[in-house]
Amino acid sequence: MRLLRTSLVLIASLLGFLGCEDVVDIETPSDRPRFIFDALIRVDTSQTMTPVRIEVTETNNFFETIPPASVAEMMLQNEMTGEQVFLTEVPENSGIYIDTIPTEFLLRDRLSLQITTANESYVASASFQPSVPIDSLAVGDGVLIEDETELIVSFTDNGSRDDYYLFDFDFSSYLVTEDEFYQGQPFTFSYFYNEELAIGRKLEISLMGVDKPFYDYMALLIEQSEPPFGPFETPSVTVRGNFITVPDGTSVENANPIENPDAYALGYFAIVQEYKRSIFITE
Repeated sequence: MRLLRTSLVLIASLLGFLGCEDVVDIETPSDRPRFIFDALIRVDTSQTMTPVRIEVTETNNFFETIPPASVAEMMLQNEMTGEQVFLTEVPENSGIYIDTIPTEFLLRDRLSLQITTANESYVASASFQPSVPIDSLAVGDGVLIEDETELIVSFTDNGSRDDYYLFDFDFSSYLVTEDEFYQGQPFTFSYFYNEELAIGRKLEISLMGVDKPFYDYMALLIEQSEPPFGPFETPSVTVRGNFITVPDGTSVENANPIENPDAYALGYFAIVQEYKRSIFITE
């Protein structure tokens, strides 16, 4: 199992006679701007309080930076009790909404994240998903290609349930796995970074439990982010998350994503248990 993140290198070749130039205008794809909600809540169940951080950005044209976006209101709500927590944008105009809330609030019942913008409202629901600790991390000496770093990861699956996992290998590198072939067993695998990491470099590794829909979403997102896509190619599938649009005058309970299939936001809302371990790169 491995995720290779490659950097695109553009090589310009000069052909023909000196002084002959052709100017080529390239029309890049464009679409209506869409909100992107980065709403992965990572929970350390050993702590009584959990910091919640949700980032809002907006899609942009190719080769342009992704700008932060502000919304009118952001609220977490317990779908059983109706208890509400409102998140605050800090600092102003940053697109980052935060609060520190009791961990128990995130564990008890199913929660909905409701986001209101100037023109539309969006909602997504999630329940807390348990995980298992990382047993060990080790730097290996194996490589598949030159200039790689091998990280050997071990953990033990919980045999009482069907588990889906999301690994965060730092550097915005992710991998998903399910316990179909190691139910209730210790499992060890190698992850390869596509560069030789400097000696002394610290890596923060996370293992999170996820549900099947979020597992499928991340698997598709990882696949779409890998080669062979170039700068002028777009993936064949738009990776949509679990946010649905709530039209004006419609209750959250009655919202139907089929009514307006073109009005949607990107991103995903999930509540996951996270176990973390760190390791330093050695010779």
